[in-house]
Amino acid sequence: MAAAPTLREAARAAAQGVRQALGGSFAAISKWERELGQLRVLANVGELAPEEREFPDDEAYPVHEFPEIVGFLHERWAGGGEPNAWVEVAGDEADEGSPDARGQGPYNHQRVAALRRRGRGCCVVAPIVLHGRAWGEVYVARPAGEPVFGRADADFATVLAAVAAAGIAQTERLAEARRLAFTDALTGLANRRAVDMRLDEALEQHRTGGLVVSLVVCDLNGLKRVNDSRGHAVGDRLLERFGSVLSLCGAMLPGTLAARLGGDEFCLLAVGPESDEVVKVAGELCARAGELDLGEGVAVGVASTGDPIGPVRSARRLFRLADAAQYRAKAAQSGEPVVAGRHGGAQDPVVRLADSSEPRSGPERRRFRR
Repeated sequence: MAAAPTLREAARAAAQGVRQALGGSFAAISKWERELGQLRVLANVGELAPEEREFPDDEAYPVHEFPEIVGFLHERWAGGGEPNAWVEVAGDEADEGSPDARGQGPYNHQRVAALRRRGRGCCVVAPIVLHGRAWGEVYVARPAGEPVFGRADADFATVLAAVAAAGIAQTERLAEARRLAFTDALTGLANRRAVDMRLDEALEQHRTGGLVVSLVVCDLNGLKRVNDSRGHAVGDRLLERFGSVLSLCGAMLPGTLAARLGGDEFCLLAVGPESDEVVKVAGELCARAGELDLGEGVAVGVASTGDPIGPVRSARRLFRLADAAQYRAKAAQSGEPVVAGRHGGAQDPVVRLADSSEPRSGPERRRFRR
């Protein structure tokens, strides 16, 4: 399945299209971050100044330096008008005053100074509006000495900004749908669907390149008792707190996916780190879970292709090995992780349990559960 474009990729494509349509040398798409009171640049395209980057990490401008985004434009919308684009000029004719036939908006010293500093002669700025609210802006510039944008260019920029807004809205909808499809709503961790997809990809890398793939399966102890004695709201709080601990521990292994499989079951999927590193983090997870003021710790099982567990040709087998290890940890009330294959390879009790419990057909992987 092809990955949906990110917001920055969509912004770059929109900026490139608007730049070409308006005959500009440079274009940018910025988003209004209302909670921070700033315009953040998502993408720059075309002829960049030395300090500009295609995807800047920290290029943002306080909105109070650009009052038209919240003042000039808002007043037009509130009065029933349209969010029209306007032109800024860096030449001698860039005077303060009311809009004129060139499509100029109120004089903005910051924009004019930026044009001059970067060798640009004029720009056209068009608001991007989503759901009736200012979302950001598209900015297109031409070099000094080139023809200045006029009223027709500003009107065209308004239309192009509306087209860009439609594309950005679609990208945001797809991103939200993808987030909901692959995220556990309560904890914010990945869900089982995300684990299955990532594990299939990881095992393919293991088969073709020998990459180590490790699965840490966790069963949160005492959740039912908390739900029965203190209510499900407190039980949800325990799940959320453990989810935070799991995420923190997963971050100790670069690229690790932290997930809630469902109910009181969680996992870490590590791709790349050696099995000893994964076991060390699993031990840290046990220790931190035991310090939570709710619940009764966690039972943790680990299965890794870096240990002597035999060939792993399917995601189901790795899951069953990690499950069997977790089952042994649960039965022994162990405060440490149990690791498949560490005690006898193929004769390890965990490996034998997992393989003897392999179902003849179907996806069931809980047969040996209590």
